[in-house]
Amino acid sequence: MRAKRSSQHNTSQHTSTRRKVVVVGAGFAGLAAVERLSSSEFEVLLIDRHNFATFQPLLYQVATAGLNPGDVSFPIRTLLRKHPTVRFRQGELVSIDRVSNEIELEDGSRVPYDFLVLAFGATSNYFGVPGASDYTHAIYTLDDALEVRNLIFQRFEKAAAHGGPLSTLTFAVVGGGATGVEMAGAVAELCEKALHTDYTTIKASEVRVLLIEQRPRILEAFDEELSEYAISELKKRGVEVMLENVVEEITPSTIRLQNGKSIDYGLVVWAAGVKVADFASNLGLPQTRGARIKVNEDLRVEGEESIFAIGDLSAALSQGSVVPQLAQPALQQGKHAADQIRNLTTGKPTVAFRYRDRGTMATIGRHAAVAQLRGGIDLTGGPAWLAWLLLHVLTLIGARNKLSVLLNWAWHYVSWGKGPRVILGG
Repeated sequence: MRAKRSSQHNTSQHTSTRRKVVVVGAGFAGLAAVERLSSSEFEVLLIDRHNFATFQPLLYQVATAGLNPGDVSFPIRTLLRKHPTVRFRQGELVSIDRVSNEIELEDGSRVPYDFLVLAFGATSNYFGVPGASDYTHAIYTLDDALEVRNLIFQRFEKAAAHGGPLSTLTFAVVGGGATGVEMAGAVAELCEKALHTDYTTIKASEVRVLLIEQRPRILEAFDEELSEYAISELKKRGVEVMLENVVEEITPSTIRLQNGKSIDYGLVVWAAGVKVADFASNLGLPQTRGARIKVNEDLRVEGEESIFAIGDLSAALSQGSVVPQLAQPALQQGKHAADQIRNLTTGKPTVAFRYRDRGTMATIGRHAAVAQLRGGIDLTGGPAWLAWLLLHVLTLIGARNKLSVLLNWAWHYVSWGKGPRVILGG
């Protein structure tokens, strides 16, 4: 308690004449904004509920024993050592006082700001499906990924020890976007190798991996040829791709589809979409139908002079289209918001955000991926997989993490299936 009071005192009593910028959220957007603002002219405070940053695109590999938790996480304070004008505080945003220009945290303390940048991301969107939030598992945090990994191996241990119904080893992924495709492919490969190395008493016929998508095809953001390639590769890995199947309800043991069919399962991973966290609705800021915060073309919240919303929670427009909730747009918005804060402090006009689409990628499994790049270039197979690997390693935070991921991937590729298959936490 003594340390918490000291932190509160330092925050509220600081007398610096530099403009105070508070950034809430240490995801791609928030970190990009912080790095851009890390100069002597600003006093920057980064607030996040965790004291580490997570590389979300690779969480599915932690969930399927391809990587260790430390490979996709990095201590925020270590990251900020090279930015002496930036401080970090662990905490959660509760409310915004737009009259006094202060935010309130969950511990009751108040933090003043001259500019506020909201970048706390998004969470799972269950689209009102009964039981989905109670009985399925998403992968948006490190805890989520570890929980899914534990559950997968608990199911294998249960089947190895007691046998039981076929549904014990039925793993279903709901959602045919990039996250769902990557997860389904990784689970299928994990299951295949686990049967050959660790669970030799279990028959391959006892394991099912399903990918359930309500639309006519998966990876709708990609060209149709890439979607067809992805389906082909998933099927090669034993994934049952179920298109045009709408999930109507999830019970503790069954997936009920709109067409009347039911599927008994052992584990369901929900990857059907994202939405802004519910507490954002309590901040008194304008929102779209999808709960994303409305912003002007310069990324300032509508009706606000000093509050920006960036990343997944922002309903930013670029050339008339809503910016997708992906890592690259978040990085670009973070940098843009920082530049606009600098413009506002120097009396320059703000400029409109313009998203530069550098392409979209998704991995299906070992040595298989799809990439849709600028200029109409489509890649599949090994070249797409190498491009995907290179992009993700270069984007990882910290030299240690880059080296660790490269070594893990190299070992995983050579040893093929000897990842950290352990149940943690009991």
